[in-house]
Formats: sequence, structure tokens, C-alpha cells
Amino acid sequence: MSVSMRDLDPAFQGAGQKAGIEVWRIENFKPVPVPQASYGKFFTGDSYLILKTIALKSGALRQDIHYWLGKDTSQDEAGAAALKTVELDAALGGRAVQYREVQGHETERFLSYFKPCIIPQEGGTASGFKHVESEEHKIRMFTCQGKHVVHVKEVPFARSSLNHDDIFILDTANKIFQFNGSNSSIQERAKALEVVQHIKDTYHDGKCDIATVEDGKLMSDAETGEFWGFFGGFAPLPRKTTDDVKSAVALPTQLFRVEKGQAEPVSADTLTKELLDTNKCYLLDCGAEIYLWMGRSTSLDERKAASGAAEEYLRSQDRLKSQIIRVIENFETVSFRSKFDAWPQSAEVAVSEDGRGKVAALLKRQGVNVRGLLKAAPEKEEPQPYIDCTGNLQVWRVNGQEKILLPVPDQSKFYSGECYIFQYNYPGEDQDECLIGTWFGKKSVEEERSSATSHANKMVESLKFMASQLQVYEGSEPILFFAIFQSFLVLKGGLSDGYKTFISENELSDDTYKEDGVALFRVQGSGPENMQAIQVEPVASSLNSSYCYILHSGSSVFTWIGNLRTPEVEELVERQLDVIKPNMQAKLQKEGSESEQFWEILGGKSEYRSQKIARDAESDSHLFSCTFTKGELKVIEIYNFNQDDLMTEDIFILDCHSSIFVWVGQQVDQKLKTQALVIGEKFVKHDFLLEKLTVQTPIYIISEGSEPEFFTRFFTWDSTKSAMHGNSFQRKLSILKNGGRPTLSNKPKRRTAGAHVGRSATNEKPQRARSVSFSPERVRVRGRSPAFNALASAFENPSARNLSTPPAQVRKPYPKSDSSNVAPRSTAIASLTSTFEQPPREPLMPRSIKPRPKSPPKAESNSKENIMSSKIETLTIQEDVKENEVEDEEGLTLYPYERLITVSTDPAADIDVTKRETYLSSAEFREKFGMTKEAFYKLPKWKQNKLKMALQLF
Repeated sequence: MSVSMRDLDPAFQGAGQKAGIEVWRIENFKPVPVPQASYGKFFTGDSYLILKTIALKSGALRQDIHYWLGKDTSQDEAGAAALKTVELDAALGGRAVQYREVQGHETERFLSYFKPCIIPQEGGTASGFKHVESEEHKIRMFTCQGKHVVHVKEVPFARSSLNHDDIFILDTANKIFQFNGSNSSIQERAKALEVVQHIKDTYHDGKCDIATVEDGKLMSDAETGEFWGFFGGFAPLPRKTTDDVKSAVALPTQLFRVEKGQAEPVSADTLTKELLDTNKCYLLDCGAEIYLWMGRSTSLDERKAASGAAEEYLRSQDRLKSQIIRVIENFETVSFRSKFDAWPQSAEVAVSEDGRGKVAALLKRQGVNVRGLLKAAPEKEEPQPYIDCTGNLQVWRVNGQEKILLPVPDQSKFYSGECYIFQYNYPGEDQDECLIGTWFGKKSVEEERSSATSHANKMVESLKFMASQLQVYEGSEPILFFAIFQSFLVLKGGLSDGYKTFISENELSDDTYKEDGVALFRVQGSGPENMQAIQVEPVASSLNSSYCYILHSGSSVFTWIGNLRTPEVEELVERQLDVIKPNMQAKLQKEGSESEQFWEILGGKSEYRSQKIARDAESDSHLFSCTFTKGELKVIEIYNFNQDDLMTEDIFILDCHSSIFVWVGQQVDQKLKTQALVIGEKFVKHDFLLEKLTVQTPIYIISEGSEPEFFTRFFTWDSTKSAMHGNSFQRKLSILKNGGRPTLSNKPKRRTAGAHVGRSATNEKPQRARSVSFSPERVRVRGRSPAFNALASAFENPSARNLSTPPAQVRKPYPKSDSSNVAPRSTAIASLTSTFEQPPREPLMPRSIKPRPKSPPKAESNSKENIMSSKIETLTIQEDVKENEVEDEEGLTLYPYERLITVSTDPAADIDVTKRETYLSSAEFREKFGMTKEAFYKLPKWKQNKLKMALQLF
């Protein structure tokens, strides 16, 4: 689409450069920006443009445009809004989805921007009305409909407006009444209370009483009597009139081509993308909504003409309240693509950036700042597991209908032909939390997968559904899984009766791993707390330049280093070699200089890949409400979701693409709770977002009241809300009457996993509180999981060579503080940083991990200081204080270390508290950190933060 500056309204310059909402009102057929304080305030005689900009995880910006038409707006003003929407899209590069919104028939997406609701006011500008300013309170009545977002409509203040099916709000001078129709749902009643709160805050300055009236209670209490008093006393309610009932007329889907402003039918047996010409615009009439598809090669004038044709088509059909959704070629919505057979994948990025670049160039010539228009800066963060990694792990191998508890040395050693169950008990906020999971090998048999699922379900049920659950397939493990196991080994073949029967019946060769045979392992991971060795076919084509490998054959062991590997992976080879072949010296093979013996073992040279194996990345999350009846799953997407959207009576699915979370409310039917995993599997199979989900996608089951951090991180979470008692309506009412504060229930302490597995007293861990789970800033208490330590200790031998993994530190439960006989802090930090820069040559593994000691009594000093002192052996710091402030070569004011720490008694003023270390002199920085500033800032962010925390600079 060609664009010139004269085609773009000046009001749109700079629009959509950052995430958020922008609103314009049409005045004299021109868009006029609305002040942010007035967002959500609409007048029935006006038309508005609303731009919603979302910053995606990829760093790109995505826009949705809505034009809202009040019931009293003029036809000319509505037409101007439709055309200005096309211009706004052009100013954004021509890729936004555009929605037509009619008062009283708005989309749930639009209403989600202005939670809890919008209540249009009488009046307008271009329509000739005046904005009504009421001097004294007028009694009004509203009807509320919707479980997820609320459609609020003002109705006449009369008994005849009431019915048994809806919820009504009566707004009087001193009290707001909510009347709950007997046929309304609990969820609708709860959502209506949010509207009550909105009216109270908006029209009563938060100063009025609230009462709820139940349909059918007659005059059972004073508030009910007071409510009916406004209507002259109680009388039977009329039935809902047919005019009020929304009847969706089923119309056949029909495609039209727009030619010279006219819609002409397109004859076709089935709808395919090939019917759409990039040089044309098309109408797709689906009954409830009408789509306007605009080809990438169409001009701005052609798109405006097509928009006019769509409006005229609705008028000719007498369907002025229907929705129009405009989509641009290559940026079609999921719902539009689902109307066609086998819609192909399209390359979005190249097309989108081309259009935005042209518009950005035009705007830049006009002096507009377009830095945010092309692409938002991507957030480059290392994936985190969001789980405490200091817990206890138990693993079972499934053999037929039985589960066999594995000894600790074998807990991190899985076979590809097996199924496993694991139970991980770890510290929570006020008690142990539990995660029960299943792992299915690529070659495991279906019978044992079903058996593993059945055992896991029974374990969760025995814990009263208070444990979280995870289903994992080999090759699709989430970072959380690897963080629990830390060092993970996958071997070919299997040991179970089911696997042996399967290969026997199918006359397959048994390729189960043998220690004295030929085996090739691909080493992958990001560090000692996340490393895996995966056995692959021992042939040259299995190699990849982005990885390192371990090859062994009899008494020969080789390590192969790919040219494109990262330094972290190269270090992990030594660590994994200590597990696979701890007593043997490996021969180093660098890519391009391999020995003949190496290639001979692999069966000769051949081509192999160099690109790193792609894993599904976490994408922008979507929340769905689920209904599961007679094996059929129906979902409704919840837009702009938050914690309040999770209703205790329902099941919700959070889709993050790389993982699926199934959240189960406390008041969900018990039988339906047991179907949570089935619901997750059906969601993945159906692929509602057409994002090519695989059946191997990890599925989590989360129970209300036991939400772990790896789930709550997607919300702004208030744990007191999920701990409340009662149904959704009772909870919301309690919060409303308690001044917005949740009222906690007397909820019993969560049963720990130890109670289920019979953990001995010697293994019990003291309960302790923590504010966060694993994060880059947190100094770890241990370096390895118990399973990894035991696995390695089984291979240890005093005659083995010096290895790369440092030994575990032995910590005293209550170390004495003796300032006369301690090392300076710089020594401790140098020791810590040495693990980042070069591996010390010490024995590989500790032979055992002792239970964590009970926390010593709290000192009076800062809590952060107490925590960090325990992490680094309660070392006392004795440093020289530099009295004079100086400036570095860049003009930055420098301060002594004692004035920069978080617990300083004389803190430096006017500094960036997130970068305290930058104010140290080069000499003092080297003394404290054991490295230069340049070397420090080359470290990963989490390593930087770990060092800064140890030095009390974070």
C-alpha cells in the first residue's frame, strides 16, 4: 500500500509507539485526542477511535483499532470514524486489526480495555446534543450481563424492567442495590459486583451503602423490603420479553469481492486462501460478524472504499448492530483463518516491518519521533524455572501397572523407552509445596503411559488436589523440569517388561544402553544447574556444530567440541563426563581436527547440521475459560486477563505456547477435577489458536489455593484472594463490604508430600518462609540436586583424576562470628567468581547432602544482610574507608564502598540505586569483585546480580 503524508491525519502522528491505550473523539469529522483521565467515558451522541498497543515478548508491537459508535451518533459521523480508522491503520504500517463497535453490542475484547465496564452517558458533540451534567443524584437502573466481561445497559426505572434471568443494579442517592435474578449464574453475580463498586467509586465518591437482593426472597429482610419499596411494594415479575432475548440468526458463510464500492458474490464450493487476491478487498459474511479482508497491494483509497461498502452492506441487510472486523493480508485473526480450509502459514515479520518502515520514514521527515514505531526493544532474558531448587526429589519407574521407587543414584538417569513418575517437595511461602509429574520417553509404550498417568492422578487425589501436576514428554521438557533434576541423563532403550515385550512383538533390535558398548551423547544446557546429556545414534550425522558430544567405545572416550558451541556448554562436557565415564580420561576432538579413530567408531565421516536445535519459546500468554461436557471441550478467550478473572466454579487454561496450564477452581465438581489432564490434552489437540501445538506440549495442572510461583508470575497475584472461602459472588461481596480487602478463611495447612510417601523423620526439612522462588539474584544454598550428587558419588573413585566440579561447602548451622579470624569479603567474592571464570580442579561431587539446618535467631540488622551473610559463611567485612569523593574519567562522582551498600549509615545521595557498583573507583571495584568493570559487565545478568547481592550492592 502506497502512503503519502497528505493521506494521514496529523492527529495520528506518533500514535502506537508504546504499549497502552489511546483514544480520539470525532469532532467535526476530525479525530481529537481524548485526555487520559477521560478514558472509558463515552457519550451516546459521539463516535470514538480507540487504539490498543501491545508489546509482545518478541519485542514487536501489535495494534488493535476499534471505532465505537454511540446509539445517537449521526450517520455522517459514524462514516468519518470508519474512514479515520483506515487512516490510523495506515499510519501504523497497515497491519492492525480493526473492529466496529456499536453501543450495547461491543466485543469482549473492547470491553476488557475498560474493566469493569463502560456506562455511556447521554449527550454528544457533533450530534447536536449537550453533555449532560446532573446537579442532583437521579435514581437509575442498569442490567448486567456476562460472566467474563459485563455488558451494562441502562433500563427504565420501573418494575416492568426486572426479570428472573438478569442481574439489575438500582443506583439510589444513599444506597446501591444489586438484584440477582433467580436464573442468573454465580459468576454473573460476582462480575456485577465489580460494576457496583465502579458506580460507588465513580458517582458516590466511594461513600454509600451496598445491598444485595435475592430474587424470590420476598420481604425476608429489611434491605429486600427497602428495595421493593422503590417500586411500590413487591409484585410478581414479568417474563423476559422476546425483544430482549438475543437470537443469533444462523446464516450461511458467504464471500463477496468488493468492486468499485460494490459487494459481488464469489461462487466457491469451499473457502480457500487462493480465492483472495492481494490486489482486491473482500467481504466474508459469517452472520454474527462480517470480515473485511484487504490485500497488501490495495491502496488507501481502495481500502476506504471497501470500508464504505461494508457499512452500506449492513444497512442494506438492516444489520446495523453487527460487528465488522477488518483484517490485512498476512495479519489475519485466528477466527478469520478458521473459516477457511487448511490456511497456510505466512511469514509475518518481513511484511510487517516493510510497511512500518515506509510510514516511519514519512513521519520522520515531519519531525516526529519514530523510535518506537519500527520495533520495541526485545527483552533478552535467560529463561528461569521460577521454582525453589533446594527441595527433595523422589522418582519411580513404571513397570506395567506397578511403580518402582528408584534409588537416589538412578533418579536422574532416564531411559527413552520408559515412563517415570516424580514427586518434588520444595519450600513454599508458609509450607512445603509439591509437584507431581510424569515423564514419557519417546519410545515408551501406551500402556505404561496410561499406568503412569493413573498413578500420578491417584497421588494428587491423595493430597486432596493440593499438589500441582506436570505431564512431560521427552524432548519437550520445560526449564523447570531441568532445574529440578539439574543434571539429567537420557539413555536409549528400556528396562521395563512393557518395552521388552514391544520390541519382541515387533521384531525390533534392543538398543538399550550398555556401558561397554558404543554410545554418543549430545551435551546441552546453560550451566551446572541446567545440563543434560542425551544419547543419540552413534553416527556422524548426529553431530551438530552448536553442541559438544561425548563418545565412548569400550575403553576409548572422546569429547567432541563443535565450532559454534557456547563456552558454557564446553564446561558442561567435563561435568557430564564425570557422570558417564568418571574414571576414564577423554581424548579431546575439536571440530575439523578429529582423529581417524573417532570417525571410525562413528562409521565414517558424513554431513551434519550446524544450526542449534530449536525449542518452543514461551510466547505471549492467552487465558481461556473452559466448558467440558460429554467429552466436548468449548473455550472462550479472556482478554487482558488478571487474577480476578479466575472464578472458583470454573476451569481455565493459560496457553503460553511452550506450556499449557490448567487451573482448577476449588468449587469445580469433584469428577470434573479428575478430568483436568484430559481437558489439557484436548486443548492441545484442538489447537484453538492455530499455533501448531504438539501433543508433546508440557501440561501443568494447578489447583486453586495451591498456585506455585511458576503459575502466578503471569498475574499480579494476591495469594489472600485464592485463600478465601465461599463462591465467587460471596468472595467479591466480602471484599466489597470489607473496603476492598480480602477476608481470609480458616484454611487448613497444606498436607506435605512427606505424608504421602512416608518420608522418615531424618529427611524432614524445617518449615521456612521465603519471599521468592529461584531467581538469578538469589544465591543458591546448594550446587547440585540430591539425585545428581548421589548419582555422581556412585561413580567416584579415589584414583580418579582431578575434575572440574567444585566440592560442596560444609556449613555450620550456627557459625560463630569471630572478626579476628575471618577472611576479607573480597576473598569470598573472588572464590565465588572463580566458578564463573575457570573451574577449580577439585574432587567432583559431595557424597551426601545434609538436611538444611534450622534458621538461627534473627538479628536486629537488615534482613537482606542476614540472608546474604548466611550465604557466604557469615564473613565479616573489614575494609578501608575512602573519605574523599572523586570523579572518574567520565565525570561520574565516585564514592567509597561503605556509602554505596544498601545498609549504609551514611548513604550516597543522588545515585542510581540499581547500579551502585558503577560509583566505585576502578581499584576498589577490582578489590571487591576480583575483576575489572569491563569483565564484570560481560557476565550474564544473573551472575552480576548474584555478586552484587553478596556485596550488599543490590
